[in-house]
Amino acid sequence: MLRFEPRKNRSKFLEISAPIIAVIMTMIFGGLLFYLMGKNPFEAIKLIFWDPVMSPTFSEYSRPQLAVKAAPLILIALGLSFGFRANIWNIGAEGQYIMGALASGSIGLALYPLQAWYIFPLMIIGGILGGVIWAMIPAILKIKFNTNEILVSLMLVYVAEQILALASVGFLRNPEGLGFPGSRDLSKYSSAANPELISGTGIHLGVISAFLGVILLTYFLSYHRTGFHIKLIGQAPRAANFAGVDLRYIIIFCLSLSGGLAGVAGMFELTGPAGLINIDFNVGYGFTAIIVAFLGRLNPIGILLAGVLMSLTYVGGELAQFMMNIPAAAIQVFQGMLLFFLLSTDLLVTYKISFKTSIRK
Repeated sequence: MLRFEPRKNRSKFLEISAPIIAVIMTMIFGGLLFYLMGKNPFEAIKLIFWDPVMSPTFSEYSRPQLAVKAAPLILIALGLSFGFRANIWNIGAEGQYIMGALASGSIGLALYPLQAWYIFPLMIIGGILGGVIWAMIPAILKIKFNTNEILVSLMLVYVAEQILALASVGFLRNPEGLGFPGSRDLSKYSSAANPELISGTGIHLGVISAFLGVILLTYFLSYHRTGFHIKLIGQAPRAANFAGVDLRYIIIFCLSLSGGLAGVAGMFELTGPAGLINIDFNVGYGFTAIIVAFLGRLNPIGILLAGVLMSLTYVGGELAQFMMNIPAAAIQVFQGMLLFFLLSTDLLVTYKISFKTSIRK
């Protein structure tokens, strides 16, 4: 009989090397997938992982894009990691990302065409509040009625998507858009546009916020009492209960943090690369950030590296689609392989496989 038994002494080497093994396995089986599609697997893997960084042909454009695409993933994953550490499973960051964008966009479009310095800061606050309010729904339901935050937060994603569709064709639709769905282009509204910090690169304030978030949350997790309580609840819930840790406060805090960071990520994406609200605004950053959080071992520094790696699959995947005509669905399968192998290697880090024969009497 095949059994999984918890390891008494987990290997630090395996914990560190597991993400590397997961990436290597993804390359191997992803290459096999591309081969079965009739594509050159070595060329595809090279386009995804090597050319965006090292190729003189593509790197000038791709390197800044790595930071731009990594920023929302890092911001969202940072917030999710705190909840995951405390076994609070917010799976609905995609909905909080959407609601943050809608709240901030509503503020900017309501004040259009007013030119004032305070509009962009107001939109940042609106983005944070939009995400926090949406995250408070599963938080309050869990505290009051002990509902499952996984199901509630996930279902709210689909509610947020319907509100996004309604906004695109209804209350946020551009009155000068000739009836087409979508809002005004906020990137052309100077008071609401996310300023480009380095000309020609697309790098904006969201990128800086992601790096600052890594620094601040690393300090918070290591030196703040609440950070200690979060780790204690995840590692030793009974000890946390005996120590008098307020679980309700931790639930509110973790879901507020993850919702606020997801909301502000949506705000930066709306006022930067996306520019406007439309039906296709959300591209799955909230779900991909779950992979980033676990790939980074729920550690802010690890999440930074994992976010850059995942953005590499986005930028490199776009190159592979363009240069080798690989379908977008195949690139999504390739990214899904990364999560699968990460979870598989994590399982082997935590548990050991044993074979036991059952003896019938």
